[in-house]
Amino acid sequence: MTRPSGQTGVLPSQAIRAMIAAEEILADTPIDDGQIQPASLDLRLGGQAWRMRASFLAGRGRRVADRLAEFEMHRMDITDGAVLEKGCVYLVPLMERLALPAEIQAVANAKSSTGRLDLLTRVITDEGVEFDRVAPGYSGPLYAEICPRSFSVLVRPGMRLNQIRFRRGHAMLSDAELEALHARERLVTGDAVISEGLAFSVDLRPSSGDLLGYRAKPHSGVIDLDRIGHYAPADFWEELHASGGPLILDPGAFYILVSREAVHIPPDHAAEMAPYLAMVGEFRVHYAGFFDPGFGHAAAGGAGARGVLEVRCHEAPFALEHGQIVGRLVYERMLERPETLYGAGIASNYQGQGLKLSKHFQAG
Repeated sequence: MTRPSGQTGVLPSQAIRAMIAAEEILADTPIDDGQIQPASLDLRLGGQAWRMRASFLAGRGRRVADRLAEFEMHRMDITDGAVLEKGCVYLVPLMERLALPAEIQAVANAKSSTGRLDLLTRVITDEGVEFDRVAPGYSGPLYAEICPRSFSVLVRPGMRLNQIRFRRGHAMLSDAELEALHARERLVTGDAVISEGLAFSVDLRPSSGDLLGYRAKPHSGVIDLDRIGHYAPADFWEELHASGGPLILDPGAFYILVSREAVHIPPDHAAEMAPYLAMVGEFRVHYAGFFDPGFGHAAAGGAGARGVLEVRCHEAPFALEHGQIVGRLVYERMLERPETLYGAGIASNYQGQGLKLSKHFQAG
């Protein structure tokens, strides 16, 4: 495929379709049009999985397949469905493989519903030295490493837990460019705190009612990822209610919270959520970090949509305060405006969202 010379940016849906036509993205099972998002491609699980004794990266000059013998415990056929157990590590070959041009690199991330179930899901490649990063010009298979942290899950071939975003050159906006974009587009409600991205904070004082979030219950049943709107939240989640003070995060616990700010991604940009600073607290925010062009663009008259925060506390109890900055959005320019925006004519489960569990749970 031909791309405008000298232009850099994240590839939009129409460019992804062109990559598929040019066999730069390949699959033995044809890629479905529903996998193509405004600025990313959903990746599908293959028909087998390996239970691993440890997470690993292939490393320079080495293939994933050649290292399986070091780490595999047993192989599973998931054709008719298989349970991935909480606390275990699995490796699943993906249906898609890549033959990227030299100027195209890629980054992967968990889909929103995956992150909200506390499924640590990362892509690895042959010769890879980082999770979720695909080197420019990479040619080879893709694998998903899956570690259910809070709930055991039932998976089948074709399920989409990861997504991949393609990029040509350097696309990230500098702070000066981000400030100029905010002046034109108003990216966030309230004051914009811009430093290596757009900062966002946590909301512990709901504007209506007192429900501020959820904490995963430690002993729950299996979640079938094909069941949408099926499970009662109370069977898997404990409600958290506002007390007027800080929320004490328990080590090892997983929380669903929401950002205080409503954010807006203009149609000619994409964004990725990144940790703010390790020094601000013993916790991690957001497993599923992609924000597509158009997120919050049409919601509430263009006023933005709040980001759901997937929070896991680490070594020590931590007092999380209302309005505390917990992360940042890194904005990138698109190579072109996507043909279809997030929430406009596509099945976008979380457009205009507030505090919301994954799509597998019954609405309150």
